[in-house]
Amino acid sequence: VQLQAFGGGLVQAGGSLRLSCTASGRTLNRYTVGWFRQAPGKEREFVSSIRSSDSNAAAADSVKGRFTISRDKAKSTVYLQMNSLKPEDTAVYYCAAGNEHIILSQIRQAGAYYYWGQGTLVTVSS
Repeated sequence: VQLQAFGGGLVQAGGSLRLSCTASGRTLNRYTVGWFRQAPGKEREFVSSIRSSDSNAAAADSVKGRFTISRDKAKSTVYLQMNSLKPEDTAVYYCAAGNEHIILSQIRQAGAYYYWGQGTLVTVSS
């Protein structure tokens, strides 16, 4: 499964972006999809996820109330709507796909995901 993440760009603080994650060769609908990000000099961190089996959504504390993950099954696409962006949200954002029944205790762990996209850069200026 090849994932593509796109929608990144340069935005001012307080602005919004919507990232999209799609897959070539296979539908994303049967996979749990997670968004992770990696800022320069920092480790990759969990942002948000949506489980395929029950649409259970999870989000990191740092983005709760600002970022929303959603899935459009007709388009086999997962979105990450990012509002009220802050300079500290600047990072390369990656989408990843894992088992549709991934257990919640693992859903924030990068190692639980099988497939990764190439990343899309989000830059938030102050």
